[in-house]
Amino acid sequence: MQDDFYWINTPRVWHKTPDGLSVVTDGNTDFWQTTWYGFERFSGHGFVRDVTGDFTFQVRIQANFSALYDQAGILLVADKQHWLKAGIEFNDGAPAIGSVLTHGQSDWATGIFPGDAGDFWLRLSRKGDALRLQYSTDGQEWPLLRLCPFAHTQCAVGVMCCTPEREGLEVRFTDITLTPLLEKDLHDLS
Repeated sequence: MQDDFYWINTPRVWHKTPDGLSVVTDGNTDFWQTTWYGFERFSGHGFVRDVTGDFTFQVRIQANFSALYDQAGILLVADKQHWLKAGIEFNDGAPAIGSVLTHGQSDWATGIFPGDAGDFWLRLSRKGDALRLQYSTDGQEWPLLRLCPFAHTQCAVGVMCCTPEREGLEVRFTDITLTPLLEKDLHDLS
């Protein structure tokens, strides 16, 4: 992992590992803007690096999600009002795959995760002003999770984890890569 990553809301407990990053979440941490709940939160932990232009960012995430809203995954941030987070989030008694896109207000799209939610991969590609978000249960096959606009050219990309209802979620991020855009057909799952 390169040294140009930096923290948005540094957790009390974290360290780089030979193959990535290990984090233990602080309590009452989250990224959310107003929708449904009315609150504004930008207290989640994000380990990011600045990016411009087209790219593909990929990571493997391992965690034991067990409390309401435990979450970990990918984060793309332009500013406090414009960002995307995606990954596993524990809700309705089970871990689910989902994403939140925020343009002033947050949306939330979530669904059943078809694999082991304690060990999964995410891939985010930016092409022009569009984002392609994919997930994987095995690091080999990459179904589409979300396709959406994101017109901010200057932003930061990396990993995130949050625990709005508790503290102490242990998360491992490995296989972290930032590369030029993987030019693949939208329905190419490789």
